[in-house]
Amino acid sequence: MTEIIAGVSIPETDLVREATALVREAADETLFNHSRRVFLWGSLKAAARGLDVDPELAYVGGMFHDLGLTAKYASKDRRFELDGAEAARSFLLRHGRSESDARNVWLAIALHTTPEVPLHLPPEVAVVTLGVETDVLGLDLDEITAGRRAEVVAAHPRPDFKNRILRAFYDGMADRPDTTFGTMNDDVLAHFDPTFQRKDFVEVIRGNAWPE
Repeated sequence: MTEIIAGVSIPETDLVREATALVREAADETLFNHSRRVFLWGSLKAAARGLDVDPELAYVGGMFHDLGLTAKYASKDRRFELDGAEAARSFLLRHGRSESDARNVWLAIALHTTPEVPLHLPPEVAVVTLGVETDVLGLDLDEITAGRRAEVVAAHPRPDFKNRILRAFYDGMADRPDTTFGTMNDDVLAHFDPTFQRKDFVEVIRGNAWPE
């Protein structure tokens, strides 16, 4: 029987079932439930805005977007967004999706912490940012009815979510601080670690190898 949450159908395909199992195995309850909510919020907002989104691609984008924060998929020398993006791309290609489809999901995950830009790209890119901005930042909650918000949270609870997701961000990035340069992620490291030294973009320009 098709699983429907707040009017959103979870695709009944092998690809979706395997994506769910993969993330369930790699992530804790906080990240798993957050990832499912990202898919659901993104789908609801995309529908409200008239975006035609491939549900399988939206699901993989939502489910894999924070996979780079997990021990199994984290690298040591690149942004966590890229870890999840690469995992999603490989997963989709293995399951017979096109290079174009895989590239759009790669972009969706790689850019999900980059404000504004994803919303000007294909719907499969925008849908992930719409979901993330809803769940983490609480943006435009009025686009989703109170009843549907309650259904989503009942299916995938968010106990102490604000503190737990901040800790998940920190734990996933603390050992690769240089990868947060130029992103909002350095705010998280500065919050948890008073010794963290942010790089200064202006000083990078002024102190670079050009002689003038």
